[in-house]
Amino acid sequence: MRRRELVALLGGAAVWPLAAHAQQPTIPTIGFVHLTSLEDNEQNLAAFRQGLGDIGYIEGKNVAIEYRWAEGQNNRLPVLIGELVRQQVSVIVILESTHGALAAKAATETIPIVFMQGADPVRLGLVDSLNRPGRNLTGIDLLLARVAGKRVELLLELVPAAKSIAYLRNPTNPFFAESEVGPIEDAARARDVRLIFVNASRTNEIETAFAALIKQRSDALLVSSDGFFLTYPDEIVALAARHAIPAIYGWRQAMASGGLMSYGTNIIEAWRQAGAYTGRILKGEGPADLPVQQITKVELILNLKTAKALGLTFPLNLLGRADEVIE
Repeated sequence: MRRRELVALLGGAAVWPLAAHAQQPTIPTIGFVHLTSLEDNEQNLAAFRQGLGDIGYIEGKNVAIEYRWAEGQNNRLPVLIGELVRQQVSVIVILESTHGALAAKAATETIPIVFMQGADPVRLGLVDSLNRPGRNLTGIDLLLARVAGKRVELLLELVPAAKSIAYLRNPTNPFFAESEVGPIEDAARARDVRLIFVNASRTNEIETAFAALIKQRSDALLVSSDGFFLTYPDEIVALAARHAIPAIYGWRQAMASGGLMSYGTNIIEAWRQAGAYTGRILKGEGPADLPVQQITKVELILNLKTAKALGLTFPLNLLGRADEVIE
């Protein structure tokens, strides 16, 4: 072999490891979108990572996560989702937002999507059916809207003399509000209770909404389980206490802020399941073949200290059905 050929051969061999390294497959990337903020979801996020870990995916080791937080603004969700679509992430995860799930569906027909939201996903057109989603979407159904009427009933068990109930909703998420209002109206009509609608979609509108419901002499308050209100549980609970109005919430987080009572699904478990579904899709399963999971465990939590401050006493039959009683 000539010297020139030998040098060329050895030089090429020296490049092989570099070329092989450059062609190493990149790890998959999850595009993660949420309506609120990291600070509000650290515990939930740990559950999501646990679900991923159950399938064999560890963030920073064999999977990357691109986080996008909307800070309570529904109108930012389509923009954030659009960024992830352009990046061609491996899967988009949109949790606790009906508006976000619909925006993700409109943004891509090819990237798999894992949603978690509280309205009926079939009625919304997110999936063809719960058992066979049939598209590039699947996820977790929290059943939040469908138990909204039960919240009215529970609230009236505590304040049976109430003649009116205010319903605090987010008008910028009409898809969820429409799903929730039907059961609420039915329950109020059955008890001959007047329903007062008050709206808030920004922080400074929450206090205005309370002023409106007080002006209309509402006897009690039902706070929508829309994800926007999850962002500001301290403010809402404080206003309910200041105005001495009995209130029921759809999120457990309100109870940590001193809420009176809540009735909703186990969010921590839902986040873990969403993580597991995301991992299964990364493993190669198609979202069209993964049934939408329904969180069937609904928790009733009561706060005796807050009830006492309002001059209220929980009936014994209500206490007996509670999953947790805060003293």
